[in-house]
Amino acid sequence: MPQPTQVFTDDEFDTYHRDILDDGFPEPEGRNDRNLAMIAHLSAFAGTVFPFGNLLGPLAVWLAKRDESDFVGAHALEALNFQITMTLAGIASAILCIVLIGFILLPIIAIAWVVLTIMASIKANEGKEYRYPFTLRLVS
Repeated sequence: MPQPTQVFTDDEFDTYHRDILDDGFPEPEGRNDRNLAMIAHLSAFAGTVFPFGNLLGPLAVWLAKRDESDFVGAHALEALNFQITMTLAGIASAILCIVLIGFILLPIIAIAWVVLTIMASIKANEGKEYRYPFTLRLVS
């Protein structure tokens, strides 16, 4: 007779496979770290209020907390790099409005900016890693 397979809960799986799954992304030290990491992503919405606020919010969190918490620093750096990428994409799309393709690209970039920023905020609040797709890692 075949042996029954063992079923793990999520916590048991994470504990059992921690060494195998460890990708080097820092773990949060507590609820405060998760909240600050979430704020690093959500602070990018300051760009809707004043120019380049989307860069200043994550930059401020990264500069303030990078030495205190590896988790917050990693998320703030990821958010900053994504916001730099989105700013460059927005500028390029605005220039491409001259040849009309920019009018199609600008709404796509705006929707992607909002959706991906919210997704990253949720993952940060859960204490998980999130890497933005198509991001230029200019700051390290």
